[in-house]
Amino acid sequence: MSVISIFKIKDHPVKRILMSVFGVLVCGIAVGLFRCATFGVDPFQSFMSGLESLVPISFGTLYVIVNALLLIFSLVCDRHYIGIATFVNLFLLGYVVQFSYYVLQHAFPQPSLAVRIVFFIIGVVILCLASAFYITADLGVSTYDAIALIITQTWQKGQFRFVRIITDVICVASGVVLFLLSGDRLSGLYSIVGAGTIVLALFMGPLVDLFSRKIAKPFLFGVTADSRDL
Repeated sequence: MSVISIFKIKDHPVKRILMSVFGVLVCGIAVGLFRCATFGVDPFQSFMSGLESLVPISFGTLYVIVNALLLIFSLVCDRHYIGIATFVNLFLLGYVVQFSYYVLQHAFPQPSLAVRIVFFIIGVVILCLASAFYITADLGVSTYDAIALIITQTWQKGQFRFVRIITDVICVASGVVLFLLSGDRLSGLYSIVGAGTIVLALFMGPLVDLFSRKIAKPFLFGVTADSRDL
């Protein structure tokens, strides 16, 4: 399989690349906001946060290592889901999360409940907007997203929504176990899994779909919303 076919650059290549980079980077900022809000993060970040508490490596570097291992799985099983956005996600997202969290922690060392709620709401909105741009660009998916896609579409095992629930539950459970093994205070567990994790599970899909139809697709194709699908 050629590099071009793996990267899947279709029409509007410049826009697609810009949308992919924008989406991945803003997703990283959103996760930084979630970590400061301490209402819980998305399932994969739950796993990463638990692993970070146990392994003495910076979050950015740890993120690259874990995703590099998942990338090997995708390359072996189905390269179709690997593209430019996959590598942007792999090499940049963890460091963006680490940097944004560092900046917010120093700007708001002890945020009030109101500030944490604002952080979480802003995080949800920009995460869904960024995800809409990243998905609409269609230049590859994250190595974690590829797992459920390979299981359901390549291996033909189950339906995506159910397989994704299973992988998400495994991530959250693993993150909790790793966090507890690290010996950190139990009160800190809310930064890994909490009400925010449930909110993301319930509202992220509809919001991503809305932003995709109303903003991302019109930006990519230069047409009115809903007039053209990817």
